[in-house]
Amino acid sequence: MKKLSHEEILTIKPSIKEVKKKKRSPIYALLDNVRSLYNVGAIFRTSDAILLKKLYLCGITGAPPRKEISKTALKAEEVVPWEYSDDAVNIIKKLKKQGVQIVAAEIAHDSKQYSEAVYKFPVCFIFGHEVYGISDELMDLVDISVTVPMLGRANSLNVATCYGIIVYDAYEKTKR
Repeated sequence: MKKLSHEEILTIKPSIKEVKKKKRSPIYALLDNVRSLYNVGAIFRTSDAILLKKLYLCGITGAPPRKEISKTALKAEEVVPWEYSDDAVNIIKKLKKQGVQIVAAEIAHDSKQYSEAVYKFPVCFIFGHEVYGISDELMDLVDISVTVPMLGRANSLNVATCYGIIVYDAYEKTKR
């Protein structure tokens, strides 16, 4: 089997204009104080892959244009709807009023494994700081919390890796 060249792949991909016109999935995400711009870029790329409805960048989370974000986003920051806000709590309160289920990707007392979680779409996933997680203020507003099982010594995955696992699973659940 011969893989496609980069040029061949580009000929089968939709244009930026075409992607912007596509119907978005009923999935939102909020990044609460994610410190690594490379993680933010990777999250933009995964968000493009599932046609995320909107990405909220909050607190210390960096926002485009930044070369570090662009390096890993590979132009996804140009097609994923996004917004920056200092006030993550206000964003979550607004989404809740619109009937959006709020889901924390966090280790909590009543967390469920992501694969067993049942979502009520539309849904917004919150992902937190790489060391400290999601703020207590936001945790007070979530409907459920989900985790990715960790079988070894580490207690969590890289936030961008965790993001990919959880939002792809949620995207697959939108098809059911």
